[in-house]
Amino acid sequence: MEIEAKKVDSANAKVEAKVSKQKVEEQENKIAKKIAKDAKIDGFRKGKAPATVVKKLYKDNIEQDSIAQIFQELLNGSIEKLGEDKNNLMGEPKVTKYEKNDNGGIDIEFEISFRPKVDTSKVQECIPQLKTPRVTKKEIEERIKELMKAASKTKDADENKVLEEGDIAIIDFEGFVDGKAFEGGKAKEYALEIGSKSFIPGFEDALIGMKKGETKEINVTFPKEYGSSDLAGKDAMFKVTLKKIQERVLPDISDEAFLKRFLPDIEHPTKEDLEKNVKKQIKREKLNKLYLEELKPKFTEELIQKIEFDLPKSVVEQEIDISFRNSLQSKSEDEIKELQNNPDKVEELRKEFENEAKESVKLTFIVDELAKEKDIKVDDNEVVQAIYYEAMQQGQDPKKYLEYYQKQGLLPAIKMAMVEDKLFSKLLNLEEQEK
Repeated sequence: MEIEAKKVDSANAKVEAKVSKQKVEEQENKIAKKIAKDAKIDGFRKGKAPATVVKKLYKDNIEQDSIAQIFQELLNGSIEKLGEDKNNLMGEPKVTKYEKNDNGGIDIEFEISFRPKVDTSKVQECIPQLKTPRVTKKEIEERIKELMKAASKTKDADENKVLEEGDIAIIDFEGFVDGKAFEGGKAKEYALEIGSKSFIPGFEDALIGMKKGETKEINVTFPKEYGSSDLAGKDAMFKVTLKKIQERVLPDISDEAFLKRFLPDIEHPTKEDLEKNVKKQIKREKLNKLYLEELKPKFTEELIQKIEFDLPKSVVEQEIDISFRNSLQSKSEDEIKELQNNPDKVEELRKEFENEAKESVKLTFIVDELAKEKDIKVDDNEVVQAIYYEAMQQGQDPKKYLEYYQKQGLLPAIKMAMVEDKLFSKLLNLEEQEK
């Protein structure tokens, strides 16, 4: 076999090979003999059938297995000639030429890709400046008020009380548009917190000043972006009866039982302990928002722009394939038929995903290299815990959530995303900022 292997760049190579007729026949004979040992062929004892008979009966299988083994030899020889480690081979080789030559042999050309060498010396230049978010006294007070509200109880107000903001109105109501009651516009004993802005604009404000037992007609206009197209932008009238008024009874901020709900690890928590804890929590939230919306996108962009290396073509093609297949899910049957009959259109569509695919592949290799350098790891238990936590936040069954991700083959991507966030958090020094 003649092999000529040349590097296109540091991550890709092109191979041209010639396989003689003699080599093909030798390989086919080897496979035929192997088949003959176990084959049961009518008229012959097991293992005694002539090679010519075996080759005739198993012609297609022998040719396919022969070419597969010859190709593997060519691949191994190419990697050796290029001075590469076979463990660095990326993706599948792409055969660009396969044809029989005039001498009865085979001419083969194929492309192979290798794991790129990533120089991370410029990473420090890519790290964006981080201004530690400030937490104001007002923000702490407002958050504590929210906690107290969540822990509050309600009591029926005095019979003569006038409804005001912050009270809970227990109301019967029915809504009308153009003089006709509309579906979903009626309720009894409905608890509405005044000032919550959970109803149509103007509705809650119009209730202020009412007394228990009073009935009132309220005119409002549904927002143009309202969920129901039948009601969006329309004027409506509601008949409302205030059945009773309830007031919130907030806990004493110095009450240890209340403080223990939020500070279970402190034996005798104080108001000051709660303020410190709330401040830390708000700061963590601000840092997380800053990380997701500004730091991570900016850092990612800088890494992609400043760290240069050749990308393995086979991996980029795989990434394009994934994006292309995903795009088909949103296309109509007619659009898919058009693509099936128009290879140029397919290529044009695939081209649209090329830049995005290159950036994604590049970032993956950068993160992978940096994670090794910084010894950043995420084990399978951490992935499962993250999925369970997400499921519980969504009110879903954690086991079913996990099964869905497993069936979709998404666990490696989730793990990679967790490694990335862990790595970026370390490089950006976020844990220190949270203190």
